[in-house]
Amino acid sequence: MKISEIYKSTQGEGILTGTPSLFIRVSGCNLRCWFCDTPFSSWLPEGNDVSVDEIVAQAEEWDCRHAVLTGGEPMLFAELLPLADELRRRGWHITVETAGTLYLPVACDLMSISPKLAGSGPQPSEHPHWSRRHQRQRYQPAVLHRLIAEYNYQLKFVIDRAPDLDEVEDFLNEFPEVDEQRVLLMPQGTTTEQLQQRATWLEPHARSRGWTYCPRRQIEWFGPVRGT
Repeated sequence: MKISEIYKSTQGEGILTGTPSLFIRVSGCNLRCWFCDTPFSSWLPEGNDVSVDEIVAQAEEWDCRHAVLTGGEPMLFAELLPLADELRRRGWHITVETAGTLYLPVACDLMSISPKLAGSGPQPSEHPHWSRRHQRQRYQPAVLHRLIAEYNYQLKFVIDRAPDLDEVEDFLNEFPEVDEQRVLLMPQGTTTEQLQQRATWLEPHARSRGWTYCPRRQIEWFGPVRGT
């Protein structure tokens, strides 16, 4: 599978925030979010083909036991299945970070699903092909229902503008089985200032709805740089 980077850091998002983790980032994605913070694994995918055995060998060199299989979109790769199986066999806790548009029966302790809202795609005037493709593929309710039913999950929504909150409400109305304590709202932004600005209205809204405000700690801790 094509890998853009493997590195140890601290999980900055979601219910495992603060957990030392090994990030295994695949290169390749079926979507093109305009705010993507890892364009080197989506818009301009880069990396090398690495065998499952070599990925596992590299993982075993690190002194932690939480692996985050991320991207890009890891569910694009069938090799995800033997990779997760082998890591689990060796005692790793596995998080899969996905947009929830594709399904694989992957071994996983936490399915971290980040559904993409209507405004997440690129402008049609700038990227007409990807604008159409992104809009067509970004929402796959059958896949989402299955992931929610089969896995320990969290739902992370990237919020850019206040109207996005209405769309989250509409989304959750279609998924009555969702535990609202597993709904996390994250501010869109690549700087601490942008995150803080959105936090002023996003955090109280999340609290009022019984959802969780999810600060993007990796940006606060390390800035918008690779390998963090």
